[in-house]
Amino acid sequence: MMDISGKTRATVLVSLVCALGLLLGPGLALADGADTGADIQVAQTLGERELTVVIRTVEPVPGPVRVDVVTHAGSPPGELALRLSSSGVQFSAAKVQLGATPGFHRGTLSVDRAGPWELAVDDGNRVATIPFVVPARVKSTAENTVYGGFVAAGVLLLAALLLALRGHGLLAVAPAAGMIAALAVAVTAALLSATVPPPPAPGSVWDPTYDNVADPYARPPQPAIDPARPPVTVLADQIGEDLRLAITDSATGQPVDDLLVHDNALVHLAVVSPSGRLWHLHPIRVAAGDYRARLIAPESGRYAVAAEVARRGGGRQLARTSLHLNQIAPSVARLEQVELSRVIEPAGTPSTLTARFGKADLQPWLGMLGHLIVVGPVRGEIADSPVWAHVHSMIPPTPGQLGRPDESVAAYGPDVPFTYSFPLPGRYLVWAQAERDYAVRTVAAVVDVPEAAR
Repeated sequence: MMDISGKTRATVLVSLVCALGLLLGPGLALADGADTGADIQVAQTLGERELTVVIRTVEPVPGPVRVDVVTHAGSPPGELALRLSSSGVQFSAAKVQLGATPGFHRGTLSVDRAGPWELAVDDGNRVATIPFVVPARVKSTAENTVYGGFVAAGVLLLAALLLALRGHGLLAVAPAAGMIAALAVAVTAALLSATVPPPPAPGSVWDPTYDNVADPYARPPQPAIDPARPPVTVLADQIGEDLRLAITDSATGQPVDDLLVHDNALVHLAVVSPSGRLWHLHPIRVAAGDYRARLIAPESGRYAVAAEVARRGGGRQLARTSLHLNQIAPSVARLEQVELSRVIEPAGTPSTLTARFGKADLQPWLGMLGHLIVVGPVRGEIADSPVWAHVHSMIPPTPGQLGRPDESVAAYGPDVPFTYSFPLPGRYLVWAQAERDYAVRTVAAVVDVPEAAR
C-alpha cells in the first residue's frame, strides 16, 4: 500500500505534469504589444518628378531601413542619393537608380537606434528632407507580467519536480502552489492585456524625444489635440521655377517644423490658375518651415493657393493664400476623358459625384482610391472663392488585407464615388483624381448647386 508521502508525491507529480502541459502546450493567444510602427508613405514633388517615398517598417533596431522610391509616368530616369541622419550627423547612405519605366526602385540604408531620424532625398539639384521616427519595441506592463509569470512558473515547476522526485513530497507543495499562483497571474494578465490600448506611435501626437520613443508607456497620458496649439500661417512666393511656402507659427512667428505625414504627405498643396487649371502638389521640406514645389506658370495672373497640413498636437489645418505669377512657359493641361456622373442636391445637402474610369485597375494614390478638389462658388476671381474642400474616396476593405495597400496594387474601381455637401449655392469647379498605370488622372467639371428650399 502506498504511504501518505507516496500519495502526496504522486499528487504533486500529476499536478506538475498538467502544469508542464500548460507551459509547453499551445498556450494562450497573447495580445499584441505596442505598435512598432508601419510603413511611412510620403508623396514628394521633387523637381520635375512626382515621387512617393516609402520608408518600410524598421525592425529590428539596429537594422536595415528599406526605402522604396515610386516614380510616376513622365518621371525622367536618373539617380537619387539617399542619406539617413540623426541629430544632424549622417549615419548611412545609398544610391537609387530610377529607370524610364515608372514603378518601385529600392535603396537600403541602416539605423543603429530608435528615435527621431531624417531621410534626405537628393536629385542633384534639390534635396527633400523627410523627418520620421523609428520607434522602439516596448512591452506594456501587462505583457511584462505575462512573461514574468510564465518564467516564474517554469522555475517553480523545476523546483517542485526536483523535490518530488527526491521524495520530498510535502516540501514540493510550496513551489507547486507558487507555480499555480504564477500561472494564474500570467493568464489573468494575458486576458487583460487585450484591453490595454497601445501608446500612440512616437512623434504622432507630441514632439518625439528619446524618453517617449524608448518608453512610450512611461510618459503621462496627454490629449491628442492641444486646443491651445496655434494655427499656422502660410505665405507663398516664387523662386525661379519653384513655388515656395513659408509656414510659420501664428503666435510666435517662428518657422513651423512639427508637421506630420497625413494622407501620405507632409503638405497637400492645391494651386489653381486664373483660368481654372489645378495642380495637386506635395512640396518638399527644404528647411524648417520652408517647403517648395516646382511649378511652371502657364499664364500670368493671380493664382489661388491652399495648403493642407497636420501639426503635431494641433490637428489638421487648411491655410489659404494667393500670389501673382508671370507666365514662364505655356503648357497644356492633361485631363482624362472620363464620365463624371453627378446627383447634385441643394446647398447644405449631401451630393454624390462618381467618376467612372472604365476598368478595375486603379491604384491607391495618397492612401485613397480617389481625391476630389472643390472650389467655389466662383463669382469673380477663383482665389476669392469662399469654399475650398479636399474630399476622399476611400479604398474598399479587402478581407485578409493588413494595413493600407501601396501603389503596387492595381485592382480598384472602376467607379470612384465622392460624397460632399456644398455649403453654398452657386457655380463650383471640381476636379476628380485617381491613379492608373502610375499616372494621376484628372477629371475637371463645373457643378451648379441650387439654393435650398425655404
